[in-house]
Amino acid sequence: MEMHSGEEVIYSGHPSWRSIKAFYLTGFAIALAVGFICWLIFSPLEAIAVFAVILAVTVAAGLVKRIFTVYTITSDRLSIQRGGLSKRVEQTRIDRVQNVSTTQSAFDRLFKVGTVDFDTAGSDGASLRFEGVDDPPAVAAAIDRAQRLHSERAQGSAGVSDGL
Repeated sequence: MEMHSGEEVIYSGHPSWRSIKAFYLTGFAIALAVGFICWLIFSPLEAIAVFAVILAVTVAAGLVKRIFTVYTITSDRLSIQRGGLSKRVEQTRIDRVQNVSTTQSAFDRLFKVGTVDFDTAGSDGASLRFEGVDDPPAVAAAIDRAQRLHSERAQGSAGVSDGL
């Protein structure tokens, strides 16, 4: 993300590896089931190889998903960037963020991850969502810091222009 003059990063992060636990567990279960079937049909060595390949693909896919998702809060903007070869960016100005809510299921709380939803002005119900972040209350606090910083800068520049 290209930064504007005077813009500073308040928070930047990726989804936690713990947030895609269901994906990893599903991949492990599939690898185990396919490995067991191969064990019955073929040899134990081939079954172990199939299990290892499926497990490796699962881990790699989860890692790629995490690495190529970047959540950023700056003093001016809120941004979600997804993708490696092709990119999709969602962003809004920090002053348009009206409501911030955090959600953690019991399972999420156990793994210390959650979702932070940002409702924006004039978005017709659309919202930005940081999914699977570590410490969702800290991310919500980062939005508050960014909004305060943005407000202070806006008041400071208004005071300068009023004085001229």
